[in-house]
Amino acid sequence: MAELTLVIGNKNYSSWSLRPWLLLKQAGIPFREIYIPTHMPQTRASILEHSPAGRVPVLHAGTLTVWESLAICEYLAEQFPDKQLWPADRAARALARSVATEMHAGFGALRTHMVMNCRKHLPGKGRTPEVQADIERLRALWNDCRQRYGSGGDFLFGRFSIADAMYAPVATRFKTYEVELDKVSAAYRDTILALPAMRQWYADAAAEREVIEEFEFHV
Repeated sequence: MAELTLVIGNKNYSSWSLRPWLLLKQAGIPFREIYIPTHMPQTRASILEHSPAGRVPVLHAGTLTVWESLAICEYLAEQFPDKQLWPADRAARALARSVATEMHAGFGALRTHMVMNCRKHLPGKGRTPEVQADIERLRALWNDCRQRYGSGGDFLFGRFSIADAMYAPVATRFKTYEVELDKVSAAYRDTILALPAMRQWYADAAAEREVIEEFEFHV
């Protein structure tokens, strides 16, 4: 099988990079990592060397290039069926795909006003009415998945899946901004943040020196 190389952006800020990176780590799939600092004068040219889309993350599998987080995750699920990156049950799998694509396409207010920033502690910041509506939807979604399909483990569908990788950046935001959660949602957030791979991501983010001003709150 071709060697895998994942091209990612800043670990402190890049929620889209976190998703396939975490999936690869959790699944125990070997890969090489290329880090490109974003929002720098040379960033676009550096990324274009890997993908004409001009964005990270990008996965190289031999001569194949796959860009965009969810597409990368789907490719990995097909290439490594033994890893069971989607739930085995058909109904659970359909729901998992639904919630993964909802994360992919939705929650714009949360993304805009509560940007991912692993190094910061910003309790109460970014709480617009639209953000609060996103938070309430996330609470309901996590509770629904855990209640219906979470009996086999601590993740949304019991065992870790692509759905969890898609929502991992939300867990970081809930920590950064100290979002109040119900018992089920808080336990799920803590499960994600306690993963050894997530701890590694946080440590790497803390070691970065780049500061992207538009992703920083100035209070």
